[in-house]
Amino acid sequence: MTPGARVQAAIELLDALASSGTPADRLLSGWFRRRRYVGSKDRRAIQTHVYGVLRRRAALDWWLARQGLHEPDGRARLIAALALDDDMAAFDGSQYGPPPLSEAETALAAGLAGQPLGHPEQPDWVRANGPEWLAPRLRDAFGDGFAEEMAALNAEAPVDLRVNVLKADRQAARAALAAEDIAAEPTPISPVGLRLQGRRTLPSTAAFRDGLIEVQDEGSQIAALLVDARPGQSVCDLCAGAGGKTLALAAAMRNQGEILACDADAARLRPIRSRLARAGVTIATPEVLEDDKGLEEGAFDRVLVDAPCSGSGAWRRNPDARVRLTPEELARLTEAQGQLLAQAADLVRPGGRLVYVTCSVLPEENERQVDAFLAGRGGFAAVPIGQVWAEVIGGPGPADGPYLLLTPARHGTDGFFVAVLERGKD
Repeated sequence: MTPGARVQAAIELLDALASSGTPADRLLSGWFRRRRYVGSKDRRAIQTHVYGVLRRRAALDWWLARQGLHEPDGRARLIAALALDDDMAAFDGSQYGPPPLSEAETALAAGLAGQPLGHPEQPDWVRANGPEWLAPRLRDAFGDGFAEEMAALNAEAPVDLRVNVLKADRQAARAALAAEDIAAEPTPISPVGLRLQGRRTLPSTAAFRDGLIEVQDEGSQIAALLVDARPGQSVCDLCAGAGGKTLALAAAMRNQGEILACDADAARLRPIRSRLARAGVTIATPEVLEDDKGLEEGAFDRVLVDAPCSGSGAWRRNPDARVRLTPEELARLTEAQGQLLAQAADLVRPGGRLVYVTCSVLPEENERQVDAFLAGRGGFAAVPIGQVWAEVIGGPGPADGPYLLLTPARHGTDGFFVAVLERGKD
């Protein structure tokens, strides 16, 4: 593909994202799958254009509004992005490229050429490229670190791998990747993680096919470790989805005991069976939850609630999610989280633990949610996260309070919240 054709493809994808509401990773994946002729360099270039606009959308829209354009489409946003970067060569009228700039677009590009993305007159939420309505909540979450944390949430995330200790240790997995010219370094915090140097296609590698590795952010690995699932225990992963944390729990349990991997959505749960087989996990049973079929109360040593959430902690991977999130959706999610906590509490046996996890940085989904649960439900108490960290991972943890909040700026992970709640022995 020519540079112009790549830009035109990005414009079409940006418009499709705006009209469909489909997550960017899913939409781009489907678009590329239907166009097998698009090579890896072309895919990377198109993704760079699309994600570059998504990561800078608030600032780009501010600049466009300053130029008098208040309802921009994908073409206008990409023109703004390229004009700020002083790179307008793609609009040369070449075949398969975008149509040449109109007179108004030429004036727009000229007005933006050479300008910095940030401007002193921009509100802090524009400079942070976050939603205006969420800015007070994000300031509440980050305090004086607001600007730094938002910048980190807007950066590109690394590719982290969890080593499947049922099949290999970290050294062996690293050697297997090196044999295929893939460089990886140990993750700074997780004892079972590797971080890739650069980006590579992993499903075709022997290390992936043989189940030695799984793609999993370091923060997610830590959350799974803090469940402290032990060999021989009975564990419920109440919102298992595709099974990433179920696999991590099984590895921590050395494939001894039992895991019930549940989800209310059969489609979300569908990939788990092939993943379990590849990882060599035999103790996990997938189960689709139904309204008329309850789980046995008091039956589990550990219950993990990896709750549906805003995904605000994963914005560096899904920058479009900040645009798709609405106040109404956040309210729906927080209500569902409270219901899941109440449901999960009934499943924990005396002396067992309920572990609540989100990939959110918003207080109403995190500590306020857990505080409300503890205030309204007797018999549970928060286990200080430093205590759990010392027991499971070893050494001092990154938090002194009852809960853990991992963030990109402070820890180099996605944003993750973890609360460990222990049921009294009655």
